[in-house]
Amino acid sequence: MMEEARIDKWLWASRIFKTRSIAADACKNGRVTIAGVNVKPSRNIKVGETISVKRSPITYSFRVLQCIEQRVGAKLVPQVYDNVTDQKQYELLEMSRISGFVDRARGTGRPTKKERRSLDSFTEPAEFGFNFDDTDFDEND
Repeated sequence: MMEEARIDKWLWASRIFKTRSIAADACKNGRVTIAGVNVKPSRNIKVGETISVKRSPITYSFRVLQCIEQRVGAKLVPQVYDNVTDQKQYELLEMSRISGFVDRARGTGRPTKKERRSLDSFTEPAEFGFNFDDTDFDEND
């Protein structure tokens, strides 16, 4: 059994992330912390440390039980880490599933049918009795 392991390899080997490159990107982008400090993918972890992984909309927490760098089967995952995520985080996840689009801010993304119609009516030229097809003026004058 190893005493230390790289965080990106451990996250991949313990099946928290699908690929090692995704795990490394999560570390680089500040979504993986140990004791509240962002970590680089090359940081070594030890048994007993608690790792927090931010996956929108919640933050998962894992206590390291075994340092591994080779991927293990799904049945062996409980021997590798202990999930110590707060119950309130799971309640938040359930609330976001029920409510649907939580993170979509109004006005971002594709417009709704009503918004598109109001945009079309705004961009169409208003008719105030002017007929632009008539040539009431001479361009040469």
